[in-house]
Amino acid sequence: MAQIRIRYWAAAKAAAGAAQDQLEVESSLPLAEVVRRAVDLHPGTRLADVLQVCSVLVDDRPVKRLDPATVLVEPGQSVEFLPPFAGG
Repeated sequence: MAQIRIRYWAAAKAAAGAAQDQLEVESSLPLAEVVRRAVDLHPGTRLADVLQVCSVLVDDRPVKRLDPATVLVEPGQSVEFLPPFAGG
């Protein structure tokens, strides 16, 4: 079985209580399913709320405003959640 690596940054990392997770997968998954599974791994947290405002990278490529139901994540790829942040 292959894996998809999920990495959390800043507020997403704090909400998850972890810097990353590994999802065991048999085939590609829509990004929406990756998000659902990530939230399921951290019940009772505010991770779902934080992920809604995050920028998302799939293998270092920005997903931008694409529909998460149509973005496929392949086994072996990584998904990164970057919350908005302020600074200069």
